[in-house]
Amino acid sequence: MEEKIKKHVEEHLDHYMSLVQSMYEHPELGNEEFQTMALLCDALNDLGFATTSAYVCPTGFQGVYRSAKEGPVIAYLCEYDALPEVGHGCGHNLIAAISIAAGAALKEMVEETGGEVRVIGTPAEENFGGKVTMANNHVFDDVDVAMMIHPSTEDRLGGRTLALNPLKFDFFGKNAHGCHPQNGRSALDAAIMSYTGISLLRQYTKANTYIHGIIRNGGEAANVIPAYACMEYYFRGETMAYVKELCQRAEDCVKGACAASGCTYQMSVYECPYEDNVVNYTLCDLLKEAYAEVGRNNVLPVDEIPAGSSDIGAVSYVCPTLHGYIKIADACVNGHSKEMAAATISPQGESALHDGGIALALVGLRLLQDPALLAKVKEEQKQTLQK
Repeated sequence: MEEKIKKHVEEHLDHYMSLVQSMYEHPELGNEEFQTMALLCDALNDLGFATTSAYVCPTGFQGVYRSAKEGPVIAYLCEYDALPEVGHGCGHNLIAAISIAAGAALKEMVEETGGEVRVIGTPAEENFGGKVTMANNHVFDDVDVAMMIHPSTEDRLGGRTLALNPLKFDFFGKNAHGCHPQNGRSALDAAIMSYTGISLLRQYTKANTYIHGIIRNGGEAANVIPAYACMEYYFRGETMAYVKELCQRAEDCVKGACAASGCTYQMSVYECPYEDNVVNYTLCDLLKEAYAEVGRNNVLPVDEIPAGSSDIGAVSYVCPTLHGYIKIADACVNGHSKEMAAATISPQGESALHDGGIALALVGLRLLQDPALLAKVKEEQKQTLQK
């Protein structure tokens, strides 16, 4: 069966690479990926999947292939939103193609093993959290294992991510002439005092905590006391519980600034909050074995220092989840850059598509073939969430 998986990916590699190229040439921002959704649904239809477009999200989709024999549900996750200015600088076009290649290769095996293969299109990862919306709508409740591989400058089995809560603070004061400031209440003053207070929180936070924000609006004219100002912030930490504690301390800074300036405020969540990623080490060990089978032997272990944030966290709290990394560029290439986007259509990108597609399919095959191994994966998930 392993050789059949490798043969499938190799025979279809040019087609899968054409999907990467098409998405590279026609990048679409989160929640606007209508052309991409149609492209990938057509590809899955041609591969024998039953597809649903506009699935849960306007630009989400799902492809399903179900064996006549009962068995586990293995899901491969596609990301495909691009970034402003740099296009696919996070390599989501390659993620989508790797998952389609893996799903299609595993589909060829499930009539023998039993089970179900799903390829799920999860849009808007960058800031609107398609996976969060899908998790909240119970898409992953009956999934046994969900998997994906993310392009990187290194081969790595996975990594912890940071919980993220994006907050917006709107400040409301009173306009007055700049020469009669006593008649006004400066919303900008409230914002600046809040910004200073929140910045001072940094030295009193736990390790792996990040606070970064901007003043989005601070007035329109220098000789007018601003009646409105606003700030947007990202608060990140190892767990959402701690992040929310941090957000409460930030709100206390805002309350104090408004009391001092005579202003009022409103606080809102302006983007999708992301949970931290629950790492499943049994799945990571399976990925290491699969990488070795395609000749990737210098694979780094799970990064235990959490970095960045992703909506994969929402999935990882529902079912065992694998979020591996695969090298497509050298360390000098920055993520979220045009150079990283170009790497997705380079020879290294094509190699990652080949190896990543085979590796994910091999992990899926092991889980379909070995009920005891799947039980071990699920038991680890249970034990981790109980901690």
